[in-house]
Amino acid sequence: MAHWTSVLWLFLSLPAFARFEVPGFELVYTAPVETKLDAPDLRNPADVWVEMIASAKKNLMFGQTYAVNRAGEPLERVMEAMDKAGERGVKTRFMVEKKMLRASDPATLERLKKIKGLELRVFEFGKLSTDGIVHAKYFVVDGNEAYVGSQNFDWRSLKHIHETGLRVLDKKIVGQVAAIFEEDWKDAGLLANKKPVPSYKERQGLVQPTLNERAYLVASPATMLPKGMIYSQDELVHLIGQAKQEVRIQVLDYSAAYRDNSYYGVIDVALRAAAARGVKVKLMVSHWNQEKPGIESLKSLSLMPNVEIRIVTIPRAKEGKIPYARVNHSKIMAIDDKIAWIGTSNWKGGYLDRLRNLELVVKDEKLARRIAQLHEQLWSSEYSAKIDPSRNYPMPDKGD
Repeated sequence: MAHWTSVLWLFLSLPAFARFEVPGFELVYTAPVETKLDAPDLRNPADVWVEMIASAKKNLMFGQTYAVNRAGEPLERVMEAMDKAGERGVKTRFMVEKKMLRASDPATLERLKKIKGLELRVFEFGKLSTDGIVHAKYFVVDGNEAYVGSQNFDWRSLKHIHETGLRVLDKKIVGQVAAIFEEDWKDAGLLANKKPVPSYKERQGLVQPTLNERAYLVASPATMLPKGMIYSQDELVHLIGQAKQEVRIQVLDYSAAYRDNSYYGVIDVALRAAAARGVKVKLMVSHWNQEKPGIESLKSLSLMPNVEIRIVTIPRAKEGKIPYARVNHSKIMAIDDKIAWIGTSNWKGGYLDRLRNLELVVKDEKLARRIAQLHEQLWSSEYSAKIDPSRNYPMPDKGD
């Protein structure tokens, strides 16, 4: 009997059955294949997405930047689950960004259109927000649960890119994610039919979270939020301002400038202020951040006492060069091992003030510690190197 008890314990403790959950959320993670960055307690997005879609009974809402599938890769299982959902009567609305159609695979878009009960809509977000796009990556199932994270609807995001997201079971937050989708879906339809879009001033009603809220959604841009939404840029600065000991940050790109090199100092000022009052700031970016003006912002910030910055380079896969892959793409933050931030936005000019992005703030020590551990795993790995302010960094190889 003891032997079988041991076997059963071993079976139940296998990574395939592991998951990391806190009330209302499950942390989901993509470790780039052929790296030493596995996390056995975190499920991969393909499994989670398939499970969520398989549970759908009425409807699915997808807000995505673009869509790219490749036969035989993990996203194929997701699309097969969407096929099955359509066959059992589930209605799916799938929205992509018009400016990013160049990044979408035409065959993938055609495949989506063939799913029974699926309507594909293209949103020209820049018509409503200068230089803006839909950069958020999320979906909602029956109004019961949602997924928000850095993973695009892209086979590479499920296999070859460092990504982090949350499965959301908190009904209030799920409702808010759905509300943003409904607003954008409606506006996309009006624009496509060349009809006027109501002013967001008529709908807007920014709020701040109450002090006792454990978890809440924040979003951007401020000028395009449904009533009752919290503006992510303001809340990010507020949270950094609350830090007392340590702020761990992991993003694809960081810059104190917009793409045109004009100044964007909102986040940079907040981090410098935190460091000045003794908070340890550990900022980790991708090697894509080596291009200007971002690399200059990083060099400048790294000269501050209490600030350390590292650049992550994920090695090429055995199959060879994969365009726009093998990169650190997670957008996470842990403050004092007490507050977790998981979202879809990079931290440079435009993302939090012009683009549609969603972020989740969860004041849960267990989740915050796990985010910090995930950060530390990459921070201390062979793929991470401390920035050298005197070095002339080469232009990043994005595989394009």
